[in-house]
Amino acid sequence: MITPPFANPRSLLLKLTPSPRQTGKGLASLVFNMKKYALLPVIVAGAMAWNAAGADAPATVTPASDSGTPSSFFVMPSTVSVTPAFVSDYMFRGVRLGGPSFQPAAELDWTNLIVGLWVNLPISDRVPGVSDPEVDPYASYTFNVNDSLSIVPGFTVYTYPDADAANGFYKVTFEPYLAVNYTLAGVKLTPKAYYDVILQGPTFELNAAYTVPLAKLHTELDFAATVGTYFWDDSVNNASPRVKNSGSYYQLGVTLPFALPKNFTLTPGVAWVQGFDNRFRISGQPDSDNGAAVGRVVFSLSLGYSF
Repeated sequence: MITPPFANPRSLLLKLTPSPRQTGKGLASLVFNMKKYALLPVIVAGAMAWNAAGADAPATVTPASDSGTPSSFFVMPSTVSVTPAFVSDYMFRGVRLGGPSFQPAAELDWTNLIVGLWVNLPISDRVPGVSDPEVDPYASYTFNVNDSLSIVPGFTVYTYPDADAANGFYKVTFEPYLAVNYTLAGVKLTPKAYYDVILQGPTFELNAAYTVPLAKLHTELDFAATVGTYFWDDSVNNASPRVKNSGSYYQLGVTLPFALPKNFTLTPGVAWVQGFDNRFRISGQPDSDNGAAVGRVVFSLSLGYSF
């Protein structure tokens, strides 16, 4: 039987311990990326990125100079956002990676390009060498097909600076993905396919997002849902024989953003996140359930600033 530290599926998944990704990373995913994924992520509610498209900023048009220099290139619409967030639990794809956590993020949206950095700093229930800390740069690019359809390739680099490779932890994993956004009757549907080249396996996700305007309150309810499954063939660093890990998950969440003066946005959120059918497998041994794959109500609060 496999016992912790083989509890978590990502960095050795031993961490009790992503995003995102995405992006998306639990409730924060939801908070940071509900535009992400997603879901950086409520957990990725409007959040559930649940992972992952940026809002367009108004374009400023500057005439080209008399010399003919294409100065408009330098004034393409862009937005920079900084979003410190707090979550009551750090959940990633149905696996609890830690307790209450501070999750700051920064993102540049430059026309169709998104580049960002997401960080997890646990307040309690720390997992030394794994989610404490976790620093994840990410990027994506949106190709618009028409008003209802877009294609979004992207990637997340999951990094764990203090991970102990000698004990099976990965210091870095790399996960590219491809997403398709399609809006039907006001519902945004986003199937996504990821492949982690270090853990050697895919993740498949379907995200849905729907917004209910609250005009009298000058806000809206952003609902988000995600269902997914993953299969990783090399979840533990330098293990022989290799340790495989697979699991499924879903999450349902909602966020309520409030616009504040001076480009600030306060966003409380809540989501239910559930992991299930999560097991570790070693050739010649019986499967072992992942005890960190659980169900949790996750509360989040973020304060975003954009310019």
